[in-house]
Amino acid sequence: MPTVADIRAADETITMLTAYDAPTAELVEGAGIDVILVGDSMGNAVLGHDSTLPVTVEEVASRTAAVSRVTDEALVVADMPFLSFGVDEADSIENAGRMIKQAGADAIKLESGPHTVSLTERLVELGIPVMAHLGLTPQRVNQLGGYGRQGTTKDTAMEIADLARAHEEAGAFSLVLEHVPANLAAQVTDELSIPTIGIGAGSDCDGQVLVITDVIGLGEWSPPFSKQFGDVRSEISSAVSAYKEAVEGGEFPAEEHSETVEEVKDVY
Repeated sequence: MPTVADIRAADETITMLTAYDAPTAELVEGAGIDVILVGDSMGNAVLGHDSTLPVTVEEVASRTAAVSRVTDEALVVADMPFLSFGVDEADSIENAGRMIKQAGADAIKLESGPHTVSLTERLVELGIPVMAHLGLTPQRVNQLGGYGRQGTTKDTAMEIADLARAHEEAGAFSLVLEHVPANLAAQVTDELSIPTIGIGAGSDCDGQVLVITDVIGLGEWSPPFSKQFGDVRSEISSAVSAYKEAVEGGEFPAEEHSETVEEVKDVY
């Protein structure tokens, strides 16, 4: 299994995907993915919310535990949900520590900003590895006014670059760059010694991450910087329709799906 140190020192492209349950995590790990992120994207992807904001610590911890129980090879990273960090340091440490100590994560991810530099340093001091996240940070959707590309002006690009360097110095072992110009991501990647993992950030990052429901084609929509590599939505729809027809038509269950026991033939 790749360790945090392995990811930090990786000299090959890092592959990362989200997973929110045990069956999916098994398949993701079986495909050889390096890092599984139990993302707060579960809010949009599988919990029926319009954003990541309603996701709770309990939901992330439960799903992280499910992923951790069935994986041995991939590095499992728990995504800290909205307001679970950055308000009070003690609460932030307790919530992050729970993901490691109780849920079995190998590291946590913080949607980062000026307020998470000192927190990152403190968490790392305590033995909690931190993956930073800059650019589009969906937990700030209300502040940002949507999910548009970030770092598109010189000032905002410099802010991202400066924060990237600050989080590296604070001890983050890697950095997610989301929905930023590819040339900005390339410059940050070149500047940092820790690996960058891009999502909508071009091909020059040290790795890539996507949301699993986008990759497998489970949702009706995926963002323009993503790609559907399968059509699981159609497969599920087809299978469920076939099941319905078989039940209604009396074809299921068939004789091979049932068992009779001689001793109970005369109960009535």
